[in-house]
Parts: sequence; structure tokens; C-alpha cells
Amino acid sequence: MPKVSPELLSILRCPVTGSTLVQEGEELVAAEADATGNKPRYAIQDGIPLLLPPELRAAADAAPSGQHDGPAKA
Repeated sequence: MPKVSPELLSILRCPVTGSTLVQEGEELVAAEADATGNKPRYAIQDGIPLLLPPELRAAADAAPSGQHDGPAKA
């Protein structure tokens, strides 16, 4: 399980609630619930927290992997 360093966790905040984040397994979980009463959860990939709000996460996952690499070079 990739562990996020305590130093990084001390400065990270949930982009939805603004609360601190706690690592639970392979995810970070907001310490406070959002307007719907749920605590947002964020994946960790290769040791890097992916702090996209849930509604944007699905769009990012659906984008082709080369979409953000800039223009193709000849």
C-alpha cells in the first residue's frame, strides 16, 4: 500500500470540504462530510493523491491517456 508522507498529509486539504485528509488503505478520506453528508474519497496512484472532486474524476478517467500530452510532434 502506498503511504502518503505525514508531511504531505499535513498540508493537503479536501478540495470539496476544505477539511484535512486521512489515509484509509489506498485512499484519502476527508475528515468532514460534504453537503450531501458523505465524506469525499480520493484515490492514490503511484504514491500521488488524485485530488479531483468526484464529479471530475469520472471525466478524467474516461479521457484518453494521450489527451493531455500536448500537440503531436512530427
